[in-house]
Amino acid sequence: MDEVSWFPVPDPATLPEDLQGLFAKAQERIGFVPNVFQAYSFRPERLRTWFAHFRQLHEPTANLDAAEREMIAVAVSMANGCLYCLVAHGAALRQELGDPVLADRITLDYRRAGLDKRQTAILDLAVKVTRDPLDCGPEDLERLRGFGLSEEETWDVIEIAAMYNFTNRMALACGMLPNREYHALAR
Repeated sequence: MDEVSWFPVPDPATLPEDLQGLFAKAQERIGFVPNVFQAYSFRPERLRTWFAHFRQLHEPTANLDAAEREMIAVAVSMANGCLYCLVAHGAALRQELGDPVLADRITLDYRRAGLDKRQTAILDLAVKVTRDPLDCGPEDLERLRGFGLSEEETWDVIEIAAMYNFTNRMALACGMLPNREYHALAR
């Protein structure tokens, strides 16, 4: 078994009841407990907060669907070189798209994946937030609005990118490895 994190991982039986329920639901839904849940359980109250935020950010809207939200996760994670999130969210993107080849292409190089201008603009902004946040300006927001995204959805692009920058840094700095099961999902 791969090491989950360089920090101690609590026995799930010692966690608060709601987090035990989260672990059980993940086990039932995908067949395993994601290592990020296990690693973040080192600080249970923060796992709870992080997961609530994660769920909010992955709620699809009229002009920013679930697959596009996963695309943001993988574009940011590739920019950061985060193995955990590339593997985990690459699997989620394969599931959302139902096209493992396209999902892998987006995960590894969205610019060469054959995306339309709208999706490319969304991912360009997510990567800009990651690499050059001081260069972000009103024109970036206007570009997305020109593709039909609402103010709230444009905010979501930025917030999803920011959340994955946080999550990538936690995964990298804590030595998190993705669950082996992710590699075979949706292939």
